[in-house]
Amino acid sequence: MSGLRRSLEAYYGDPARDAAMDAFYAGFVRPGDLVFDVGAHVGDRLGSFRRLGARVVAVEPQPMCARALRALYAGDPEVTVVEAACGHRPDPVRLHLNSANPTIATVSPRFIEAAAGAGGWEHEVWDAQIEVSGTTMDALIAGQGVPDFVKIDVEGFEDAVLAGLSRPLPALSFEFTTIARELALRCLDRLTGLGFTGFSAALGDEMALALPRWLPAAEVAAYLTALPHEANSGDVYCTSGAVSRPAAGRRGGPPRRAA
Repeated sequence: MSGLRRSLEAYYGDPARDAAMDAFYAGFVRPGDLVFDVGAHVGDRLGSFRRLGARVVAVEPQPMCARALRALYAGDPEVTVVEAACGHRPDPVRLHLNSANPTIATVSPRFIEAAAGAGGWEHEVWDAQIEVSGTTMDALIAGQGVPDFVKIDVEGFEDAVLAGLSRPLPALSFEFTTIARELALRCLDRLTGLGFTGFSAALGDEMALALPRWLPAAEVAAYLTALPHEANSGDVYCTSGAVSRPAAGRRGGPPRRAA
């Protein structure tokens, strides 16, 4: 519970961070849009999507985080919380929990192996496991509709989430880490095959794209490969059509890996 409390304190209560986030995501999300927040955690991105007027489907497998989301958005008919892990099949999966830092719960044993001994990850411990329900992007689309934007942040399971998607979407983002760059490259290949054509990236929790224009997947792959280990993490943004470029912004709050 103390880990969840720290997450809520870290990601809520900073009006400047919220404003920067809203300005950035306004380039992707318009009033009335449908957004999937896959790996919603405690819902800071969800809050931005709602402030921008979107209907949001928040997908979160951690029971305590799902309870927090339901409490935070109780009575909001434009928020649907799906307590499940998104992957390539709608089967139950084993979720590895980090009680001190719930932000990095993961379904991927390979992600935990990559973190072992890596700089900046030395103190992370996944100390519990639970079985959780599974779903897929295609199943979510069948039940909720086609999203205008999808945010994917699932700690080393992003490629499995994309394996459960069989159609292009207007835009999406997925998290990358420098301890698992090959996973990001697989995601770029998958998205190119689905028909996405424009790619960029944001570093850390920066509310601005790091690249000057939308690029082909191969150029963004080269950019990610060349990043120093200390860059740690960020998000790749992908489009399949004309999407306005988000406004430049400031760094939006605490480092993503803060416990």
